[in-house]
Amino acid sequence: MQHAILILNGPNLNLLGTRQPEVYGPTTLQDIEALCAAKAAALNVTMDFVQSNHEGVLIDHLHAARGRFDGIILNAGAYTHSSIALMDAVSSIMLPLVELHLSNIHAREAFRHHSYIAPVAVGQICGFGAAGYALAIEALVGYLGTHG
Repeated sequence: MQHAILILNGPNLNLLGTRQPEVYGPTTLQDIEALCAAKAAALNVTMDFVQSNHEGVLIDHLHAARGRFDGIILNAGAYTHSSIALMDAVSSIMLPLVELHLSNIHAREAFRHHSYIAPVAVGQICGFGAAGYALAIEALVGYLGTHG
């Protein structure tokens, strides 16, 4: 069975490669999308890759995922630490979701240690930079293979 996944990226991730490269690395979001496409193809998975700086747009994509995707990878950026609305949207769609961060949010500023997404996610991957996306795809596909 071929699975379909949505990879959803939040605010400021469109600036990757130039935004704080000492924290987020030199890889651009376009590079990450290519990495994800290659990993998805290798695992026989279809994927959509989306980025928005707007909370409501992210919520709209989550809502639209029902019936279209088997699971979601979400890098909500700073909304991770502030958006109860995103948490509610994830809870409402009843799709397995992996929370993803490029940096280790638990080793950064104290306000980044709390995630509103983690309680409604099947797991969290953080701190591995762009490679975390490939890890998240593998983890989600593995989860879908045993739970989907």
